[in-house]
Amino acid sequence: MACCGNCFCCQCCCREGETRTPEELTILGEIRDEEDEILPRKDYESLDYDRCINEPHVEFLEGIDNKKARKYEAIRWMMMFAIGVTVGLVGLFVDFFVHLFTKIKFTVVGDSVEKCSDKGCLPLSLLELLAFNMTFIFIASVLVLIEPVAAGSGIPEIKSYLNGVKIPGIVRLRTFLCKAAGVLFSVAGGLFVGKEGPMIHSGAIVGAGLPQFESITFKRIKFDFPYFRSDRDKRDFVSAGAAAGVAAAFGAPIGGMLFSLEEGSSFWNQALTWKVLFCSMSATFTLNFFRSGINFSKWGSFQLPGLLNFGEFKCPDGDTNCHLWTAVDLAFFVLMGVVGGLLGALFNCMNRKLAKYRIRHIHPKAKFIRVLESLLVSMVTTVVIFAASILLGECRDLSSPTTHNTTLSGSEDINSTIRRFFCTNKTYNDMATLFFNPQEAAIHQLFHQDGTFSPMTLSVFFLLYFLLACWTYGVSVPSGLFVPSLLCGAAFGRLVSNILKVKLGMDIYSGTFALIGAAAFLGGVVRMTISLTVILIESTNEITYGLPIMITLMVAKWTGDFFNKGIYDIHIQLRGVPLLEWETEIEMDKLTASDIMEPNLTYVYPHTRVQSLVSILRTTVYHAFPVVTENRQNEQDFMKGNILVSNNIHFKKSSVMSRAGEQRRRCQSMKSYPSSELRNVCDEQNAAVEPAEEGEDLLQQMLERRYAPYPNLYPDQSPSEEWTMEERFRPLTFHGLILRSQLVNLLIRGVCYAENQSSATQPRLSYAEMTEDYPRYPDIHDLDLTLLNPRMIVDVTPYMNSCPYTVSPNTRISQVFNLFRTMGLRHLPVVNAVGEIVGIITRHNLTQEFLVAKLRQHYITI
Repeated sequence: MACCGNCFCCQCCCREGETRTPEELTILGEIRDEEDEILPRKDYESLDYDRCINEPHVEFLEGIDNKKARKYEAIRWMMMFAIGVTVGLVGLFVDFFVHLFTKIKFTVVGDSVEKCSDKGCLPLSLLELLAFNMTFIFIASVLVLIEPVAAGSGIPEIKSYLNGVKIPGIVRLRTFLCKAAGVLFSVAGGLFVGKEGPMIHSGAIVGAGLPQFESITFKRIKFDFPYFRSDRDKRDFVSAGAAAGVAAAFGAPIGGMLFSLEEGSSFWNQALTWKVLFCSMSATFTLNFFRSGINFSKWGSFQLPGLLNFGEFKCPDGDTNCHLWTAVDLAFFVLMGVVGGLLGALFNCMNRKLAKYRIRHIHPKAKFIRVLESLLVSMVTTVVIFAASILLGECRDLSSPTTHNTTLSGSEDINSTIRRFFCTNKTYNDMATLFFNPQEAAIHQLFHQDGTFSPMTLSVFFLLYFLLACWTYGVSVPSGLFVPSLLCGAAFGRLVSNILKVKLGMDIYSGTFALIGAAAFLGGVVRMTISLTVILIESTNEITYGLPIMITLMVAKWTGDFFNKGIYDIHIQLRGVPLLEWETEIEMDKLTASDIMEPNLTYVYPHTRVQSLVSILRTTVYHAFPVVTENRQNEQDFMKGNILVSNNIHFKKSSVMSRAGEQRRRCQSMKSYPSSELRNVCDEQNAAVEPAEEGEDLLQQMLERRYAPYPNLYPDQSPSEEWTMEERFRPLTFHGLILRSQLVNLLIRGVCYAENQSSATQPRLSYAEMTEDYPRYPDIHDLDLTLLNPRMIVDVTPYMNSCPYTVSPNTRISQVFNLFRTMGLRHLPVVNAVGEIVGIITRHNLTQEFLVAKLRQHYITI
């Protein structure tokens, strides 16, 4: 393969028709593997979770006393409470209209089926059901066309956001409106989707937007609220909002807090834990207060904690031989966990194939194709529900009415959701009872109905629900996966209990096996452990279920992980999001920071001309630039008659620190102490140290050791052709990092000075002015170049981060990875022992694919 230029820059100029080896293609990021090679890849941006410690930020911190600090903390707590209350009200809105639309639909269609059973007009009933469902799904699909990010559950996107990846539009107000309105129509439309996942996404949007008091969608919503103007603060509120969404969905505030910790956050601290729990509690009790008051007309009572409540599991009164579960049952729970993990892996594999097909063949086409797909799924689902309920259901005896846990939501009880299509009064249609009800009611039937469901009905229901739920997840409607997975797993668990009861004659509690089956299948699909255990315990309000649920979820996760990843990780991977896992593999420690860093740097000087900054910003897409000075031997000659070079060299000399110089500075401060002993010590040390030109001598020694030629450029010379390797990668003393947004802000606000003036005449910006445009900083292309003098000079030193996290070139990958992920970094400079920057590491350099490719290259080199 013929390559021109520098191989260290990974810039190969291969002529057309020439090929690269698979290793080179993988390293260059052109393919990942054979089955993913035609999938599109998107270059996502990272979020700035690390604080930029510059002079405006330090001045801002110096202006904060204890009183202001307590004020900020009080405002933060108020925001957490406001987020929780708002998320609870959003859940109330979604639940109210879902319940209203679903009740109207099933009442009209149910009455039609009862009437048409004798008259023979069942096709008319089917048309009525199709009209309801397809109308609702059409509205949900149109809302997703308005904001495509509103499709799906939103959990993969929020997980990516908390991991440090910026997905455009994911936390915008328009996304929130389309998500909240779309999910109630998609659930009411009869698709096998849930509203719990979208509730988590909606809560995260509330957390991101409410503390900002402004909206990009609605320009007029903008208040003067100067707090929480950074990605770091927004991340904390998004974590709280997502936890509040889980708490509102399941009535599980502790589970919501653990969900944010387990699924999303690469960071955590004790103070944030307490705030997130407070936010989750606020959401739970807000929703509980209003739902209990509306449904029971008892304001102030708390009887309905979440959108999905599993009810109370208890044996019938007077039955002393009944036990919820025994030690013998644990063996069956382990086996159910294995089967649940296998079924979850199969579900994820099939859904991955469908998602890849949609990415290849549906998403590139016109948008209305997605609407047609949603309508097709709705039509097939409706026909299957109707046909299965009418043709495949069996009439089962309702031997003993359920006397416990009669409340579903509101005034309904579990027996009111029994469907008797084509059955006498003392029997019920088991298939119609599962299909012709809201999913929450079907889950209650499987958990608490004393009547039996035939094994054939449960098998057919599980198979149909499994296939249709797998097909549905990924269509262009807001959709969750928790409830469909719970219902599908509950049918599996109830089937196991029927077999054990009828075939083996065992005395077991069917509701427990239905719950364990639901946990096994859901755990096999999403691969959550800690948070899902707590969520299910809080939803059942039965602490004795802790051990079997935990064992089942662990076994399901281990079994599923043997075959593939969880459903959310699969969709994140298909989107090409550079997600960082919790830790790297041990094998990766064979690599060091120098193996994965990018040595080809685009940098700026402490004092740079406006024309140079504009050129750099317009010709690159980097979001941060190292601030450096060059190491030259004949610096005094360069300083003569050139104020720009002179300012840069003087800055470099002033930034050089030695132990002797630092000791003199400390001694100067000690002389103000009244103790004569301290003054004497300092006088003795000063006498022993030569003060004259110490900094310059040290710098000159370093330059002599690290001399590198500085190229003389002529107009007819091209750097890429004439520069040597030493000239291209000459030593650069590292002084800090400055962000693209900061440079553009400086240019737009005219922060510069003339060449014949001192840099002290340059205007100064405050911290409020630097963060005023957050989160939508202006772009370099918005800059009016006619208003700028290209010969002016910008002093970037007050605004750069002079103390970013750095690593040595010899640092092992595990250390680099842990530092980058834990601290929420976006850029990690690699600095050698003499303070020279040799490369930079970003999120893409730490993804699993990139590390594997570099490890393969390492083996090839060896």
